Amino acid sequence: MSNKTLEATLPPGFQDLWGEAIILKKELIRILQENSLKYGYSEIETSPFEFSENIGSFLSDDLNNPMSDIFTFDDKTRKISLIFDLSAPLSRFISAQYSSLTFPFKRFQISQVYRDETTKMGRGRYRSFFQGDFDQIFTGNVPSQANAELCEIINDTLLKFKFKKDQFKISIFNRKIINGLLDDLKINDEIQKFKVLRSIDKYDRLNEAGVRELLKQKRADKASGDVTLGANLSDEQASVILNFLKIKDLETLKLNFKNKISKVGIDELEKVFELLSYGDYFKQYQIDCSKTRGLNYYDSFVVETNLNFKVKNKEQKLVEAGSIASGGAYSKLCGRFRGGKIYQGSGCSFGISRILYILMQLNQLKINQNYTVMIACMDDKYMKEYYSIAKNLRENNINTEIYLDPSKNLGKQLLYANKRNCAVALILGSDEYKSSSITLKNLLSKRDEDNQITIPRNPENKLIDEIRKIIPKNN
Repeated sequence: MSNKTLEATLPPGFQDLWGEAIILKKELIRILQENSLKYGYSEIETSPFEFSENIGSFLSDDLNNPMSDIFTFDDKTRKISLIFDLSAPLSRFISAQYSSLTFPFKRFQISQVYRDETTKMGRGRYRSFFQGDFDQIFTGNVPSQANAELCEIINDTLLKFKFKKDQFKISIFNRKIINGLLDDLKINDEIQKFKVLRSIDKYDRLNEAGVRELLKQKRADKASGDVTLGANLSDEQASVILNFLKIKDLETLKLNFKNKISKVGIDELEKVFELLSYGDYFKQYQIDCSKTRGLNYYDSFVVETNLNFKVKNKEQKLVEAGSIASGGAYSKLCGRFRGGKIYQGSGCSFGISRILYILMQLNQLKINQNYTVMIACMDDKYMKEYYSIAKNLRENNINTEIYLDPSKNLGKQLLYANKRNCAVALILGSDEYKSSSITLKNLLSKRDEDNQITIPRNPENKLIDEIRKIIPKNN
């Protein structure tokens, strides 16, 4: 065995969670689960690993190495990969289980996903994070009603997360509109189209000047010095696209874009907005022609949710938070599998890890603390009494621990209880034992409040009642 001293650090892009963050994450998951059931979705679980060819190469910006952002491993005769999202595994699941499913199939899934995005760590990216997905799968075309419902779910869920209406905006677009424009501009090469769409998707982060560079020859990142080769468009082509990205209303789109493909996208977009006007959140939605989504399996409707404020990064600098709940419609994911029917789908994904990070700063979603009663260990000879009391409290759904070291004095035990955020310290020493009583110390009290009472040991329900007066009601 090596005597080398180890460094207690994680690889870049991974994190540990504990304390309040764990409680808040569970609350986010609970809300997602509850809301998905209300909208008629069923839960599924899929494997964290897929065969690499099944997972697809939809993530990477590097066309020469399309699997570069995916964790991939040799598994005897075939390569396997950790899932980078929950839609690609869903397409395999649908193709494998279609005879057992009822369509339209509405599923939700909450799981960890993995992306080997080492080149993007400076932008606050995680390489392992939790997502919560809603998807609807159809045997024919995806109806506008399905896309509108996804927008409503995003809005409804974020409000249940206690985001305020003025804190976020949901942007909606249809990729067919930009595809028609690229057709008019004679941009027919698939690689060039891919680069144009990826460039547009960076509009919020890089602004017009940065996107113009990506649409033309190349862009050099000022911070890292990394150079990204552009789409090699002409000045005129780049200007037409950049002017298109500034359009914010349907009427301008309808008036200026007559390409057949674009008109289909505009009609679909108009229908989604009509359906959204029947709901309660219509003012939350906007048209944004720069929203094309980075994953290249989306091919029509897309939706992206962004915050209207900045958040602090680990260096305490204010930065853009990025998308927190986004998705779109796709038509070819399931059709990749042998014998599979041509299913089409539409889905949205909540970035649970990113939302958790934001809500930890906002402190808007109040959570139920898991308060505990600590039984102080005053003397070994009373251990039987401590165990009896602990059993009674736990049977009455009160979290209880017995301090584990009777050699420590009461002051050190109370210091431990305060650091652990315990609600009550229960004290049974020689005085209490002789008088058949128990002392309760309220550790949640304010500085000048009377924080200690002594009560009879019996009846037992008196102890339960007094503790419940101290522990907040939401517990």
